[in-house]
Amino acid sequence: MATTEPQHDQHARDAADLARFGYKQELKRTLGVFSSFAVAFSYISPSTGIFTLYFLALSIGGAMFWTWPVVAFGQLLIALNWAELSSHYPIAGSVFQWTKYLSGRTYAWFTGWIYLFAGIITVAAVVATLPLALIPALNSMFGSHLNNTLGSSDQRTIALITLVVITVLNIYGVRLVAIVNNTGVIFEILGMVVFAFVLALFHNHQGVGVIFKTGGAKLNGSTFLIAMFMSLFVIYGFDTASTLAEETKDPRREAPKAVLASIIGAFVIGAIFLWGTLMAIPSMKDAINTSNFVGPQTIIEANLSSAFATVYLLVVSAAIFVCCMSIMTSTVRLCFGMSRDDQLPAAKSLARVSPRLHTPIWSCIVVALFSAIPFIQFAGATIIAVSATAMIYLSYFLGGIAVLRARSKGWPRVKAPFSLGKWGVVVNVLGLVWGGAMLVNFLTPAKNTDSLRVFSNPKANQTGGLVNFHVAFLNKIPVIELVMVAVIVVGAVYYFGFQRRKPFTPVIPPEEVTEAAR
Repeated sequence: MATTEPQHDQHARDAADLARFGYKQELKRTLGVFSSFAVAFSYISPSTGIFTLYFLALSIGGAMFWTWPVVAFGQLLIALNWAELSSHYPIAGSVFQWTKYLSGRTYAWFTGWIYLFAGIITVAAVVATLPLALIPALNSMFGSHLNNTLGSSDQRTIALITLVVITVLNIYGVRLVAIVNNTGVIFEILGMVVFAFVLALFHNHQGVGVIFKTGGAKLNGSTFLIAMFMSLFVIYGFDTASTLAEETKDPRREAPKAVLASIIGAFVIGAIFLWGTLMAIPSMKDAINTSNFVGPQTIIEANLSSAFATVYLLVVSAAIFVCCMSIMTSTVRLCFGMSRDDQLPAAKSLARVSPRLHTPIWSCIVVALFSAIPFIQFAGATIIAVSATAMIYLSYFLGGIAVLRARSKGWPRVKAPFSLGKWGVVVNVLGLVWGGAMLVNFLTPAKNTDSLRVFSNPKANQTGGLVNFHVAFLNKIPVIELVMVAVIVVGAVYYFGFQRRKPFTPVIPPEEVTEAAR
């Protein structure tokens, strides 16, 4: 009896804390600090993002390694802000909830809307990545001949099956997701480290100093910015630990730890893996040719036996799968959080939580259906990935502006378990400078098909027929800008046509209510 009482007391305190925000405990609070960290880590999933865009980073040779610490440091600035916010507002919805309490109604709604679709596109990008690793593994094990060329029907079929499976797992509860996720994260960490050391110790063709060499590739500010896209696609989603706050025990303390641990852990594991694979490249001159699409799998296949290469592909496939699952979980919680506040169409259904499964079933289904849209005209993982990443960085930037405005007006007025203190404004400003610079990087279009930018922000008419909007002027607009504008315009039509008419009660943070009562 004595061992269960403290847990019961903690659950009661967490439920009472949530009630201060006007919400009752409906989601099941089962996640500990490791599970919370693991979900955020698997959202970041170094092996997934590295696998997807390694070839693009390698366009500057071994020097691509330095994009990793640069992006990790820039994202850490944002993560520090998010950690402080999650300590103040431990509720489902992350960026939407934070801006709701720190800015006006319209600003918060658009920030949440953009972040919701950023998450949806990210789900599509990662399920589209899974076939890249799984198909060669299946072909090796079973002698099958599945087509793994860019945008093939076999890739699309496996991606859609994955989408269905992760949706079902999310419907059946965060505890099941956590069990699968925790196991997957352990295998991902061990797999990446083990393969990195095997390659570095026994198949070192380039030497330890490879990270200071370009292999003859052109290295300047422009090429470095393009090579950064691999790292940019990897290191985000750390706020997942905070958006699962209503399912985390003692979230004011544990969520900030998980946010920061996930980004630091991903940086360390990713750095080891990148260094190991770079040393094992047989010919750097051949590898830096982006048309060869050299990735970790080709490096391992060139050095290890077919059996070892297949094991690696299976480890990566498992990592990508749990990444898909955690991204879906995070996006569903955002959809649920906005719907619970009556901020989306059909909000009542989207906010309904199953009394048996303790999950918002309709939010799971709707997120899955919207994530399937890019597969109507499937162009492969790369284009979806860069579009998703750009949308995430835009929503992070908008969230950062809201926080800085609030800081200028005296926020935070009370101290939370995690606090940046006097460094809050400095970290906030540096995070906005970083985020703004990366948005410019994302939005820089490809001038022609010979430019490396064709892999990061092409126009439809530069994709070799993979993308075709069947309207001449749309095919001349860079894909990222087109996606952003479409999401914002559709959102504006809905918001000003319908959402704005709904009754709205201004929200007041619980700490301000407490202060006013004193």
